Amino acid sequence: MDLILLFPGQGSQKPGMGKDLAAAFPAARAVFDHADRTLGIPLSSLCFDGPDDQLTSTQNAQPALLTHGAAAWALIRERALPHVRAAAGHSLGEFTAYHAAGALSLADALRVVRTRGELMFKSGAERPGAMAAILGLAEDAVERVCAAATAEGGVVVPANYNTPEQLVISGEVSAVERAMALAKEAGAKRAIRLNVSGAFHSPLMEVAGAGLEHALDATAMRPPSFPVSSNVSADPVRDAATAKTLLVRQLTSPVRWTALVQRLAAYHPGAVFVEVGPGTVLSNLVKRIVPGAETLPCGTVADVEALHQRLV
Repeated sequence: MDLILLFPGQGSQKPGMGKDLAAAFPAARAVFDHADRTLGIPLSSLCFDGPDDQLTSTQNAQPALLTHGAAAWALIRERALPHVRAAAGHSLGEFTAYHAAGALSLADALRVVRTRGELMFKSGAERPGAMAAILGLAEDAVERVCAAATAEGGVVVPANYNTPEQLVISGEVSAVERAMALAKEAGAKRAIRLNVSGAFHSPLMEVAGAGLEHALDATAMRPPSFPVSSNVSADPVRDAATAKTLLVRQLTSPVRWTALVQRLAAYHPGAVFVEVGPGTVLSNLVKRIVPGAETLPCGTVADVEALHQRLV
């Protein structure tokens, strides 16, 4: 059985994440303990018990998601690794994918994503922005809506190509609001403001780029042991230098998730997509992008045990 690993990004975090894994498996508990020591904060307590507002804060959510993904991966690595053909992560999740592929140590990955979250939070405070989900409107139509709203004043761009008809836009508040109105006029089923601290994956995140580049330059990164598909290019990455460059560009570039999943499905026909981390957000997107694709969750004790049974 061929596997493609998927690692979720911000929005999938929730209090209780990883708690059962840490209670049942010493290897998972060790990952959470390592995160606490590395970052000098009670990250495991935030993951297990919240409160939700602190866990959702960008600088906490990002290392929390990475830690949960790393803990789940630690439990399935031995059996799953011979079957893994590729990996990908949505935004922050791409860093977890590189950790799983052996390109980043857990400590280095934690420090980089904590810095990334802090930089993104600071950017959002310095250049306030907004994001909105546009449902039921094709990619080219959303692109035209963003271009029209930008032409009227302000900046708004497509930020996440999640499925062919579910996109997220990002930019200055007034421009996002204007684009939402234009999207509805163009036939969108819904346009929903998202609860985020900044205009992620837009030019408003440029001020975070230098800091993330510095953090990555100071981090030892090895070639991944299996290809990791880039959010920016939707293509597989096999070397550390390219990975670092694209991870910096990811801050201001759209997440091309639809194209990425389509290419993975084409490269690896019949492979099972395994979502390693909390929830099934990415699994649901995969099913809408590639109807008939098989997906499996891997974020709880029951999920891990079920996957182990499949890999016997």
